[in-house]
Amino acid sequence: MSDTSTSSAPNLTPEKPHRTPWLQTLRVYLEPASLRMLTLGFSAGLPLLLVLGTLSFRLREAGIDRSTIGYLSWVGLAYGFKWVWAPLVDRLPIPLLTNALGRRRSWLLLSQALIVGGLIGMALADPRQTLGPIVWCALAVAFGSATQDIALDAFRIESADANHQAALAASYQTGYRLAMIWAGAGVLWIAARSEVAPAVGQAIAQGAAAYQNSAWQVAYLVMAASMAVGVVTVLFSREPAPVQLPPARNAAEWIQSAMVEPFADFLRRYGWHAALILALIAVYRISDVVMGIMANPFYVDMGFTKDEVAAVTKIYGVIMTLAGAFVGGVLSMRFGVMRILMLGAILSAASNLLFAWLAGHGHDVTALIAVVSADNLASGIASAAFIAYLSSLTNVSYSATQYALFSSMMLLLPKFVAGFSGDYVNAFGYAQFFTSTALLGLPVLVLVWLASRVQAPPATQSAHTSPGPAQT
Repeated sequence: MSDTSTSSAPNLTPEKPHRTPWLQTLRVYLEPASLRMLTLGFSAGLPLLLVLGTLSFRLREAGIDRSTIGYLSWVGLAYGFKWVWAPLVDRLPIPLLTNALGRRRSWLLLSQALIVGGLIGMALADPRQTLGPIVWCALAVAFGSATQDIALDAFRIESADANHQAALAASYQTGYRLAMIWAGAGVLWIAARSEVAPAVGQAIAQGAAAYQNSAWQVAYLVMAASMAVGVVTVLFSREPAPVQLPPARNAAEWIQSAMVEPFADFLRRYGWHAALILALIAVYRISDVVMGIMANPFYVDMGFTKDEVAAVTKIYGVIMTLAGAFVGGVLSMRFGVMRILMLGAILSAASNLLFAWLAGHGHDVTALIAVVSADNLASGIASAAFIAYLSSLTNVSYSATQYALFSSMMLLLPKFVAGFSGDYVNAFGYAQFFTSTALLGLPVLVLVWLASRVQAPPATQSAHTSPGPAQT
């Protein structure tokens, strides 16, 4: 990945893509920077389901009420408020670590250590006895994961020029989605393999879906060990070329430059168009996020076993996730981000209707394969385009803080709404719930259309340094 370019405030919509041969377009995924983002994306994607989706399967199997599961999903609001401490991650050095590793890698390593510790705590807790310990450990994982996202997004944006951000986003998204398969299907498969067959009388008393906490302990400890993928990548990566920042002469000046200026810069560049951009960001993934909280309780209540869910998501989920992420990245590079952003929004909402159909269809593994495959393909396309879009809005001088603001807004409203999903299912049933989540995607289509048509006013030249060449 190559040349630097002078940084300026970008238009509301990304530049029209340069048409390049398909082979040259695909070769970018084999470059070192893309491969690094693949493994770091895995590290970023691993914790999310372990404190949300997979945890909801575990809690439902343990007999926890759907409403409680819905409210516990508010643990994920940590991702929605990460912009609060993003300026610290963007500017504050960590004693000893920053001198040894650099600003981005030191924060990555610290956040990964917090994730590992939280996952070990979740493994040792038993939700049947009390929910307190598992909730506090889940909060630690979510906080560490959100902090890792802040540092990693800045690391990605600073590792390549603007023309390669779609490819890095696709590689990151592929690793991210693979980790979600491992943290979803992998956990279920490991937990199923770790169960001990009860005595006949005990099996009859407990029922077919008897909860065994020891099996979940093994699964979560394996997930904690899987974070080694990201840790090793951080240790053997090079720090991106640091953006030179003017030194602060006092605390007030530091607060101004670190916490106020990143947001002021965004508002200056886009003016009133900022409201449109932030509205689009706030609702783009609402269909997927709200639906996802109840997906695993839905599988449990429909009678699907851990093995069935794991097998379907492990095989078909991986294939369609890879296809979606790479298709989204390649199409964004060739046809422009906004067109693929619209395609992803349509597909994401439509795939939720398939879950509504499955709710009425009943227990059918073949039908589950079709629904999960379509859902993963749609999500992969939408996510790859959305990450590229968010990256195009970011000023590299404030990459961690501004991207944290965007990605936080992406989750804040959906996570809040998702907290009431259990109550909605209890009142109206799964079919109506999934249909309603699809309808939530209709405003997204209007906002994408508006954002694709409106151009920002001509921007003045930025005084900040542009990103350097990609690492090789």
